[in-house]
Amino acid sequence: MNIMERVICLLIGYVFGTFQTAVIYGKLKGVDIRKMGSGNAGTTNTLRVLGTKAGFIVLFGDMLKCILAVVIVNVIFGKTHPEMIYLLKIYAAAGCVLGHDFPLMLKFKGGKGIACTAGYMCAMHWSFIPMFVSVFLIIFNITHYVSLGSLSIYVGFMIQLIIEGQLGLYGMSQAHLLEMYFIAALMTILAFYQHRTNIQKLLEHNERKTYIFKKNKL
Repeated sequence: MNIMERVICLLIGYVFGTFQTAVIYGKLKGVDIRKMGSGNAGTTNTLRVLGTKAGFIVLFGDMLKCILAVVIVNVIFGKTHPEMIYLLKIYAAAGCVLGHDFPLMLKFKGGKGIACTAGYMCAMHWSFIPMFVSVFLIIFNITHYVSLGSLSIYVGFMIQLIIEGQLGLYGMSQAHLLEMYFIAALMTILAFYQHRTNIQKLLEHNERKTYIFKKNKL
């Protein structure tokens, strides 16, 4: 497998990532989500500005676009490169996160990529679903900090990916496993970078709490 397959997977992911669910839904409601609340085109800001229903719609929309990108990559390369399809899937996921975070058509102002990554975990392997759901719900329900729950998902993702990879779940060579870990590490670093303001607020105890079934004050 040469570099072209990797580039194709990145591009497929990027194209899907540029479909900004929050922006599209906000426009349908007569709102530019990037000019409201935190200005972030993601689930949390949509929930705070437009309510719980809108937040869930955006969450599932952003998850779905990454799932579709990964499924398409699997259809294209699943038969020709079955021994490293998981590596190609993570390239598609990375492209989707980049497209979501830095959409070309919106002057590179997008979201933070957490919902996209959750979608990737669903499409990557079923074993990730219990992890990210339980980790997020436990952290969020205790603290009501979406940012802390989101970053905890990434930490859990990295740990589980490496454990399962070393146990042979993905059926890839060690070299390609290391490449997959490297891409996942870059995605994790990007997630923490995108949340740098939230991290600072958490350290200063100024981070805003979010509630699912009660009104969030703007």
